[in-house]
Amino acid sequence: MRRVSLAILALAVVGAGVALLTRSGWDFAMKHERTPVRIGVPAGGRLEKTDAEWRAELPPDVYRVARANGTERAFTGATWDTKAPGGYRCACCGQVLFDAGTKYDSGTGWPSFWQPSDDNAVSLFSEGGMFGSRTGVTCSRCDAHLGHVFEDGPRPTGLRYCMNSAALTFAPK
Repeated sequence: MRRVSLAILALAVVGAGVALLTRSGWDFAMKHERTPVRIGVPAGGRLEKTDAEWRAELPPDVYRVARANGTERAFTGATWDTKAPGGYRCACCGQVLFDAGTKYDSGTGWPSFWQPSDDNAVSLFSEGGMFGSRTGVTCSRCDAHLGHVFEDGPRPTGLRYCMNSAALTFAPK
């Protein structure tokens, strides 16, 4: 009887976690401690705004991802499968972040790049959270949350900058 009760409790906990993940768009997993790995130095200097200013000027989906550390669902973002030449900018401040020439299809459903346009365009943070540690990527100019970088990308860097479309704007050439 006790084993059955523990099994039911375990299933309830897992079920509640799945419901939370589904309801929040995976955002609860983004609550984490951040430790700087590399802080980029933007060419045009930093852009500082209050949370109220960002909230007033950004569309809700951009604010949720870029300012509140959210994550959009895979295969739903505006630029996840864009293949045109051009550049990707921060949706908050307009800083150039990635060139389309470094974009590739990672199969994840998010725009993926093997390197930023300039190492100083992004800042990297070690994030410890519910699912272990990973490296978060932010815009060095305005601290917008962009996504994460993983060490399973293609040559020449071996990196996969897995970004949220909502945090980027695409400027075709």
